[in-house]
Amino acid sequence: MNDVILREISEFCRQSGLAESTFGRRAVNDGKLASRLRNGGRITTETLDRIRSFIAANRHPDALGRSGIIERPAELRFASSAMPVSSIPVPARPAPPPTGGDDPQRNFRFFDNRQKYLLFVNTCSEKWVVAHRVSLELASIHPRPPAVRLFDAGVGDGSVLTRVMRSMHDRFPHMPFYIVGKEISLEDIRLTLQKMADRFLEHPSTALVLTNLAYTDAPWLAVKSLSAASSLVWHELPLAGSTAHRFESQIMDLEPFLAENWKATVSPKTGNPVYERPVVLVIYRDDHRFLLDPIIPRPGGTVANYDLVIASQPYRARASLDFKAKRVIAPLARALGPGGRLLAIHSYGHDPGMEIIQKVWPGDNPFVHDRHQILKAVKQEVGPAGRDLNFNAYADNRSLFRYDMHTLPSELSGSIGTSTLFAAWNAAIYVAQVEDDRLGDVVSDDRYLRATREVLRQQGGLWFYDESYVISRRRD
Repeated sequence: MNDVILREISEFCRQSGLAESTFGRRAVNDGKLASRLRNGGRITTETLDRIRSFIAANRHPDALGRSGIIERPAELRFASSAMPVSSIPVPARPAPPPTGGDDPQRNFRFFDNRQKYLLFVNTCSEKWVVAHRVSLELASIHPRPPAVRLFDAGVGDGSVLTRVMRSMHDRFPHMPFYIVGKEISLEDIRLTLQKMADRFLEHPSTALVLTNLAYTDAPWLAVKSLSAASSLVWHELPLAGSTAHRFESQIMDLEPFLAENWKATVSPKTGNPVYERPVVLVIYRDDHRFLLDPIIPRPGGTVANYDLVIASQPYRARASLDFKAKRVIAPLARALGPGGRLLAIHSYGHDPGMEIIQKVWPGDNPFVHDRHQILKAVKQEVGPAGRDLNFNAYADNRSLFRYDMHTLPSELSGSIGTSTLFAAWNAAIYVAQVEDDRLGDVVSDDRYLRATREVLRQQGGLWFYDESYVISRRRD
């Protein structure tokens, strides 16, 4: 029952622009109403009637904008950032349609479509904006010897990680770095490694570890399954020399090793990509081996105790709440050290990108769980072990942030070119995680391009919203 009334409260607050604490005070004179409900608190039928009466009495048609949705009055901004984000129109979330979750190939092909991914990365600013948001967390961590410890729960093409490493060097120029990145895609590992030569030059006291282990194993570099552990490939690369050119040459020489070992297949149970063989790749500068010896990991597992964990888009939007909490976020929260912070980011919707999706697939809603639901599920999953964890959902103006598709003013002022339309359409279906087999019917004619053109002209561009939340461990 609590989940039902919480959804009603959350939806009303989004539509009206009220904070949940303000809603609680105005409806039942209890500013902590929503937090009590999330923690399992009970209410009387009289209180329930007062809540629903307040919602009904304050949902007026004249509050609707031209598009029939309530306009949020305040601008969203980064925490401690001057980057402006325009107001978000928030429609009620429709019930999610059947997603065909039992079709393994459909789930896998979304992850494995390189064309969609690379076009999105190169035409939208999400990687830069996410890296900026992650870098803000560096002011709140308190590293302890022997190193600053960071875990990236999904390296992707390495764009976010390399930018964060630059920020880390700027803030902690003389501290050793222990950085672990998880990524199952061979193509992404290649792209990540191509960016790392300069990082070893600027910050020589860096131990970089890349692995394809699961979330439950990767932070500790230890495989729980005995059968998988017996096939674990552990490879060290001490980089010789002192120039980025020499580092790059040695890193590129890893290609045969990666091609042979970094392979993925499809899980018949979940449809998600899984490794054929677990791999741990450790790279560091040989001339800094003495300094890095306490943090260079060895086979058999290592200490996690991360100061910062990055979890940017770590799960499918349509994945079950239990999967997101139990298989992804809870293990990462357990890997935090004292004073450590886990920053999780996922797509939020309620943006022009979703307007395109709604025009083509009315009623489609891939974003089925918000940060409040995920945090509640994680809190239940960790149980008593979470007593020293703080679960921070934050208000919308701190949690939500915007990124844009790159366009020139001239591209949208007149006739919109086909390349711009295709880029915008690709970004919309990538963010909404539309599987390939749903595209066949709509791309057989030009209705998807008409929908894209209409939204671009109406909005004057294309942008998306991400939602973030933080789990932090108390300091000793």
